[in-house]
Amino acid sequence: MRLGIVASRFNEALAGKLLERARGEARRLGAEAAVVQVPGALEIPMALQWMAQSGRYDALVAIGAVVRGETYHFEVVANESARGVMEVALQCGVPVANGILTTNDEAQAEARLDKGAEAVRAALEMARVRAQLHEER
Repeated sequence: MRLGIVASRFNEALAGKLLERARGEARRLGAEAAVVQVPGALEIPMALQWMAQSGRYDALVAIGAVVRGETYHFEVVANESARGVMEVALQCGVPVANGILTTNDEAQAEARLDKGAEAVRAALEMARVRAQLHEER
């Protein structure tokens, strides 16, 4: 399986740990993973779309950490990045798992660092489902 991972650099300490766990899970499952890093969560959908359109990947994963601040910006980033990730999956027909954490504080994010690995498992499972459905045609 060929897996594409798009990872945000924003909140780098948290996002780096998510990415590390995602890469480890991909290796453990025998998937070949290519990683592209982008500035923040809002840039993730565009990079996912480019990867999906390339036809080189069986599945994609979005990795990032959005931590609530004092402004409305958190809601915008959390909602729009999730919407964009889903749009790529539906428009391109490539499984895309959302491993972008949206938490109230860093402690909540630290407690959810396995979401990167979970997103890899979900993406690869959906790629297998897609392949199986194509075989049944």
